[in-house]
Amino acid sequence: MSRIEDRIKILYEDNHLLGLYKPAGMLTQGDRTGDLSLLDWAKAWLKKRYMKPGKAFLGLVHRLDRPVAGAVLFARTSKAASRLSAQIREHKIRKTYWAIVQGRPRPPEGKSKAFLTRRGSKSIITTQHDPSGRAAELTYRVLESRGPFSLVEIALITGRHHQIRCQFAALGCPILGDLKYGFSHALPSRNIGLLARSLICRHPTRPVDVTLESPIPDDWPWPPG
Repeated sequence: MSRIEDRIKILYEDNHLLGLYKPAGMLTQGDRTGDLSLLDWAKAWLKKRYMKPGKAFLGLVHRLDRPVAGAVLFARTSKAASRLSAQIREHKIRKTYWAIVQGRPRPPEGKSKAFLTRRGSKSIITTQHDPSGRAAELTYRVLESRGPFSLVEIALITGRHHQIRCQFAALGCPILGDLKYGFSHALPSRNIGLLARSLICRHPTRPVDVTLESPIPDDWPWPPG
């Protein structure tokens, strides 16, 4: 089996931005496990590629959960980091995900709104009267259904912790392999059927849009076996 870092792909690079494909199972940012993160790998790659003395700057502007694969965007300059963070706050970055879920969401295309709050390592549904609750909103459409599973395309309007995982579990359609949010069993890889398929942002210094599109992972479990 190949090392997880061998599956990283460069999706976009210029003086201000670096877009990467993160394999499922890899951390976006380091944690107490000490496992290699995408951020650490990217800093080392930039340092080697450009023979930089000292540490390479790389700004983390968003994250993907460890068991999720897909497109991740980093800022290579402080100006880019600041402007991308502003786009995120203003909900101007467009993120599209694919999810393999149990059952068939009803209706097959629509909008899901909820209020989420953190409880330890999970997010749970709460009410608008809960002072810790934060509004969470997404749109979705079913691309295909096979047997007991559906492939769903999701556009995030907000970007809350575990938002897709929590909201689809609340709809009665937990994500394939997601034990934390109610799926019945783990996948052999311990990853889940969620892919950050694309990300579109405004370039921080030029009047153009930048699109990152994730490849489909080799072990993407659709159609389900």
